[in-house]
Amino acid sequence: MLTRRNFVAGSLASLAGACVRAPAVRLPLPQITHGVQSGDVGGGGALVWARCDEPARMIVEWDTTARFAQPRRVRGPLVAPAGDLAGVAALTALPDGQTISYRVRFEREAARGASPWVTGRFATPRADRLRVAWTGDTCGQGYGRNPDWGGLRGFAALRAAEPSLFINSGDLIYGDNPILPEQAMPDGRIWRNVSNPTVARVAESLDDFRARFAYNFEDDHLRAFAAEVPVIAQWDDHETHNNWWPGQRLDDDRYTERSIDTLAGRARQAAFEWYPITRGPVNRVIHHGPLLDVIVVDCRPFRTPNDANRGATGAMLGAAQAAWLRDALIGSRARWKIVAIDQPFTIAIADGDAQEGFANADDGPPLGRERELAGVLAALRAARVKNVVWVTADVHFAAAHRCDPARAGFTDFDPCWQFIAGPIHAGTFRSGPLDRTFGPEVAFEWMPAPDTNNLPPWDGLQSFGTIDVTRDALGVALVGIDGVARYEVDVPWIG
Repeated sequence: MLTRRNFVAGSLASLAGACVRAPAVRLPLPQITHGVQSGDVGGGGALVWARCDEPARMIVEWDTTARFAQPRRVRGPLVAPAGDLAGVAALTALPDGQTISYRVRFEREAARGASPWVTGRFATPRADRLRVAWTGDTCGQGYGRNPDWGGLRGFAALRAAEPSLFINSGDLIYGDNPILPEQAMPDGRIWRNVSNPTVARVAESLDDFRARFAYNFEDDHLRAFAAEVPVIAQWDDHETHNNWWPGQRLDDDRYTERSIDTLAGRARQAAFEWYPITRGPVNRVIHHGPLLDVIVVDCRPFRTPNDANRGATGAMLGAAQAAWLRDALIGSRARWKIVAIDQPFTIAIADGDAQEGFANADDGPPLGRERELAGVLAALRAARVKNVVWVTADVHFAAAHRCDPARAGFTDFDPCWQFIAGPIHAGTFRSGPLDRTFGPEVAFEWMPAPDTNNLPPWDGLQSFGTIDVTRDALGVALVGIDGVARYEVDVPWIG
């Protein structure tokens, strides 16, 4: 007989059975989207970067063995869409002279679930030797990721060189160069890109700039390199727009947003979201043990507008940064000082009828922006600061310039080297005129033949530089992405 009690009991039993039989609802686990990176390694610390596909808490563990036998755990930030779901965690109290293995995952705060671990490694400073690599200019002139050519192959060559430290000298992206599905070469060949609607136009919104960084890190070679070699990242012009200066209004019909300050703010935010960079000014000092200080210069937000660059005023660094650079070099206790500067000072770089760089194509005494650099170099000579080398990219060819007051329009400085590398993946170009204000002599140049410019990566002129740092010398090489050194020189230590 069906009674109320039997009905209720039967219903509960049926419900219990249904609960047993129904499959559990499982949310997909969080995922790390673009690998891991480390950066600004030195002084017992390092930064670790990763990005998640949903809001979650960043967790980093590190150890001095790849087995993670005794991992130290760092609770990183809670990533959110406001920061493009990317996070940076600071590691501290790192031992010198070690290979640090680290792993990153993201854990949900309000529900169960964590991403799989993704691992990376980096070397902490050594007192006897290390190798530094540098280059710049990634995915420029519309040359994006061509799967038929093998993607961003230059980063595979950099990885094979096994540097301990990588200086990315700027033009991390080309926000002003659309990456179209195809690009025709003058000789009839077709460069084919992986493309999408966002990178196929100029970058204007914050999400546009973010998409450019994401595009580069969708390359297997770049992600593998970034997981093994810590970066010191700086920026130049193409993160925003070619040859920009503060306060500029763009005369470029591709843009609806014409304020360069607005665009540069978005570009800078995206760069800090996508690279492990110490928060604050881009110019900074990385103390990489007793052998080396890397002094990172920022040549963009303090400059005066581009003009003939031959007046009594003009700024590239700005007065405050010029003083900072002077004091950083004079105060350095490292055996060697590498100045990572995002434009060469020995070449006149034309911007139409104006000048874009330090130099002005006038071989005489310092004028315009040259005056700032002359003041820094004179202060170094007065303070007897030795063993300074300058590295840069920007001009899309490789070169070694030896500067000497004996052949200069300005003589109050000590001889020094400036080394130029790149591009790592962009068009290659010929040099502008050499400016002899600081007495450069061309020890080496590697660039397209006369009457040719903007050659694609497959034409074989992509490059990077390496510096083997020891107590007694810097062994500098300018290297093609085929791994062959085109030029080598030893810079001896001066006591």
